[in-house]
Amino acid sequence: MKPVRFAGSAREVLAAFPEPVRRTAGYELFMVQVGREPSDFKPMPDVGPGVYEIRLRDQAGAFRVIYVAKFGDAIHVLHAFQKKTARTSRLDIEIAKRRYRLIGVKP
Repeated sequence: MKPVRFAGSAREVLAAFPEPVRRTAGYELFMVQVGREPSDFKPMPDVGPGVYEIRLRDQAGAFRVIYVAKFGDAIHVLHAFQKKTARTSRLDIEIAKRRYRLIGVKP
């Protein structure tokens, strides 16, 4: 099972999600760790090759966890955030892109 590594403030932001969302996010990341797909996800090619977004919804709103799992050493959580609009904001995409470059692994 691959370990999960968090970039930047992703761990702290995820820890601040409402408890039911945090628990679901943990389960979905576990599924990725054991080589399975999350229940609701989509590719994020604008961020980088092999990057995906786990989509979570709760009465508190919509939440996202952006990760890359294609590198052999770990699952890298690049960014976690609560969505405020229908489209993922350019700022959230840029944060994930920057962290993708900073994790320092080659595809």
